[in-house]
Amino acid sequence: MPKRIVIKFLNIFSCNLYLLQTYLFLYEIDKVMDVNNLIEKYYRRDSELYDILVNHSKAVADKALLIADNHPELNADRQFLYEASMLHDIGVFMTNAPEIQCFGDRPYICHGVLGADLVRKEGYSRHALVCERHTGAGLKQEEVIKQKLPIPPRDYMPISIEEQIICFSDCFFSKTNLNEEKTVEKLLKKFEKRGERSVLQIKEWCRMFL
Repeated sequence: MPKRIVIKFLNIFSCNLYLLQTYLFLYEIDKVMDVNNLIEKYYRRDSELYDILVNHSKAVADKALLIADNHPELNADRQFLYEASMLHDIGVFMTNAPEIQCFGDRPYICHGVLGADLVRKEGYSRHALVCERHTGAGLKQEEVIKQKLPIPPRDYMPISIEEQIICFSDCFFSKTNLNEEKTVEKLLKKFEKRGERSVLQIKEWCRMFL
């Protein structure tokens, strides 16, 4: 890419660091990712938490890849779908969620932001965006503020088609009941508690992906 284009890009977005980080993946040098090595850098293979994380993430990855295969018109990046699905919850070990063997000191809602910081430091900005944008049906800035969530007050809505597929796929699986895939009916009932915006988002994804 010509240097002048990069400079122009930096000038346009220099006033907004977060937005700049959002687009940095466009200019990253291609890196070969070993998902298992990255997970094992932070999780012991012989731990219960490792099993919970990997089994949940594989279920999400399988769902995401099935959606991509069923909808070739979306032109989703299958390799990225797999990698980002496997990493989307990598930050959970830093949170306090003993029911899934997490004994950190941060609220569970922070796991997306924490995981994004971790993955970004590893050099994978695009994957980091999936980490921070996969919670529920995404989070709007006003929802973060209204609910007084302990994360930076900004939008955490999935934007790219891959981010949306992974966020939607994650909704069908929990880390407390690894063998269950929720039905659409259960999913919609669950999201009724989160408000109309979330329900409408799930319905839109059902239309797009199922």
